[in-house]
Amino acid sequence: MKRTTLVPSIAAALSVAAAPAAQARVLHVGPGQQYRKPCQAIAAARPGDEIQIDARGNRLYGGDVCAWSTNHLTIVGVHGRAHIDAAGQSSEGKAIWVIAGNDTTIENIEFSGARVPDQNGAGIRQEGANLLVEHCYFHDNQEGILAADNPASSIVIDSSVFARNGAGDGFSHNIYINHVRSFTLRYSYSTDARVGHLVKSRALRNYILYDRLTGEHGTASYELDLPNGGLSYVIGTVLQQGSRTQNPNVLAYGEEGDLNPDSHLYAVNDTFVNDLHRGAAIFVGSQVTQPVLAENDVSTGSTAFVSQAESHTRHDCITSHPGFVDAAHYDYRLNATSPCRRAGIRPGSADAYSLVPRFQYVQVAKHATRIDGGTIAGAFGG
Repeated sequence: MKRTTLVPSIAAALSVAAAPAAQARVLHVGPGQQYRKPCQAIAAARPGDEIQIDARGNRLYGGDVCAWSTNHLTIVGVHGRAHIDAAGQSSEGKAIWVIAGNDTTIENIEFSGARVPDQNGAGIRQEGANLLVEHCYFHDNQEGILAADNPASSIVIDSSVFARNGAGDGFSHNIYINHVRSFTLRYSYSTDARVGHLVKSRALRNYILYDRLTGEHGTASYELDLPNGGLSYVIGTVLQQGSRTQNPNVLAYGEEGDLNPDSHLYAVNDTFVNDLHRGAAIFVGSQVTQPVLAENDVSTGSTAFVSQAESHTRHDCITSHPGFVDAAHYDYRLNATSPCRRAGIRPGSADAYSLVPRFQYVQVAKHATRIDGGTIAGAFGG
């Protein structure tokens, strides 16, 4: 099974330490295997084990919910994406999987149907420290992923899809990360949330990199909500607000106050599309004192670009005619005559973190190398 290589800074933050090789095992789940259901294997697993779930046994996995505290587990779908539907069940009244163990990797799994009385039924409820989710699909849950407060935890979501999650109450979301050390979302697609946000994070540090956060036909509120600020980098990301949104602003930063230390926002080479045609592309809370940097962005449809008067806006392309390839089908690449192709400049760095966009999002939940170094405004360099 191919593994995604983490960049050094994220790998260090995640701190996933494998168990000694002599102790690690591979546990097989599926028809004719030692374990018929994933939770049977999870219960038998030891730290460092890998659990392989055969997607050809999907008919067996409905309602297979559980919680665990074992550390250093890797759980992978093989022969396709293994699908676990809650089927009316939940673990601890919280989720399909409740993870209290540390240093967990989940890859190539589909989670759906999680519902509980408090309306926070999640595909994954993360309570331990450090989680890596790769190539997964979360849909039609009350919460896609819900991460509890854990100041020792770093969460990375890579090349994954979130759709139609939310209980419709405005307090449940496609992705909801509470107070953790860092949160990274990259090469991922979040869409069509039910009233809640496409992405909400209270992390001390946020890395939102090369994603597609598009409301489309759903009733999502914010496309990206960072309510307590924090050191936040939003780079190479598409943020589109649909006409059925519950909130006129696209990206909200620090609007709830109670700010995290070092609350700086850097929004670089992003594309903001507001199909409601009112509100701000970037709404900044009154308690945020550090100027927001918005550089090389494309913004169309919003009545204001950045709501903060002191913000630093540089080389952005703010226009009602950005020249998208096919906006009706959410293809926000720039055509050959777009004015935004001439707007950008190679960005620098902030807090020793490079702002230069290295990649660009490719549908669905993929990415490609970007070669212009950010000199073309927006999320796409070609």
